[in-house]
Amino acid sequence: MSDLESRLAALEHRVGEMEDINAIRRLHWAYGYYIDFNRPDDVANLFSDDGVVVFLSGEYVGHAGVKRLYGDWIAGRFTGGKPGPVNGLLLDHFQMQDIITVAPDRQTAKGRFRGLLFGGWHDDFQDTREEIMPQQFMEAGIYENDYIREDGVWKIQRLDYKMQWQGDYEQGWAHTTSHLQPAAKLYPEDPVGPDRLLPAEEYRQTWPYRHDVPMHFAHPKFGALLAGQE
Repeated sequence: MSDLESRLAALEHRVGEMEDINAIRRLHWAYGYYIDFNRPDDVANLFSDDGVVVFLSGEYVGHAGVKRLYGDWIAGRFTGGKPGPVNGLLLDHFQMQDIITVAPDRQTAKGRFRGLLFGGWHDDFQDTREEIMPQQFMEAGIYENDYIREDGVWKIQRLDYKMQWQGDYEQGWAHTTSHLQPAAKLYPEDPVGPDRLLPAEEYRQTWPYRHDVPMHFAHPKFGALLAGQE
């Protein structure tokens, strides 16, 4: 190719990468809205056919596993299976600080997001929900996700959420133990359990215990040096 043709091809590739990044960002933000309103079918449609969700101590596999987590477990736990918005329920997820890296062939990508959650029930609707979750709580976690282009559409291939902390609003995170605890049994022994359990050294304890979340990207200045040490 001529120099002009090479420059044009590189520019087209770069524009394509930017379009991919925006599509993946929109995909993950849509995931945040769908889980806010307990819409498990819509959540599952954002995943590839072999998609996986990593949550607490296990992996939920395929569309059936995604629906079990976000439908049977989460929607069943918080809303009795009803789609939202539900009167008196706060379960708002904010997705932010994204760093998305597209593979050179533009068929796969990785993304890191920070999630922040505010949840709880209003006094007029609290009823017995205090047995399920604190009336007012906050939570934060980090996602390190894999994405794949499936039939020309970006989908989530592996959504890996590592909770970093939880805190009751009144007491704060300094005086709170996480109300979510890792699963110990698999589906179908546990009707809402994961399909696979992670190794014992991962996801065994939640806040106040912390877990490292390795970054898929390298430091812009020291990346080459670090890569050479691996």
